[in-house]
Amino acid sequence: MNNELKNGFMANLPISISVFAYGTVLGIICTSKSLTFLQLALMNIFVFAGSSQFVIVDMIDNPTSLSIIIGSALLINLRYFLISASLNNLFYDSSLRKKALFMHFVTDESWAITMSKNKNEKINNYFLFGGGLCIFITWFLGTMTGYYFGKLISNPNLYGLDFAFLALFTALITTMYKTKSDLITYISTASIAIILEKYINNMSYIIFSSLIGSSLYIILNKRVSNE
Repeated sequence: MNNELKNGFMANLPISISVFAYGTVLGIICTSKSLTFLQLALMNIFVFAGSSQFVIVDMIDNPTSLSIIIGSALLINLRYFLISASLNNLFYDSSLRKKALFMHFVTDESWAITMSKNKNEKINNYFLFGGGLCIFITWFLGTMTGYYFGKLISNPNLYGLDFAFLALFTALITTMYKTKSDLITYISTASIAIILEKYINNMSYIIFSSLIGSSLYIILNKRVSNE
């Protein structure tokens, strides 16, 4: 157990550098949103999902209900249903408590490294857990560092830090692109969101456009598989 935990931790160290930098940006933005140090720390512990945390922080100053914020964050994290399914072989005969604890610390980075490692050699779920802990620690330190230095920056927008939220999802979409169906889905969803934003006074248009976009993606992929 100890060796696998350590191996997983060390395997994720190189990529944790970018996670630290990414977390720093979130910490800086949190200061402009008037979040307290404790609120950021608790969000890191209980949410621990970079993209969702950016969504929460970005929406926090808008006239948006709590249910809309939670719904948006959940939609973004739906991919973890597929991620958890792909890790099923690592949790054979594991208790529900162990699965819940280990999966809470799973990230896109630690998952990708674990899947790559699992192709070439036999590993167990402690490798995954070690990687998740590595990402969690660096993410936590990054956000706290950004929060501390953010107090020294009176206007984060002046340095383009407000663009971090948009840049994040642009990068995610780019890495997820595989087929023409993806491009059609991206353009359609963005167009629907722009239209709905004009008619809906709160940010619930994000949820509606996401649901429509997801449905469109399923329809397009069913047509491709039937051809």
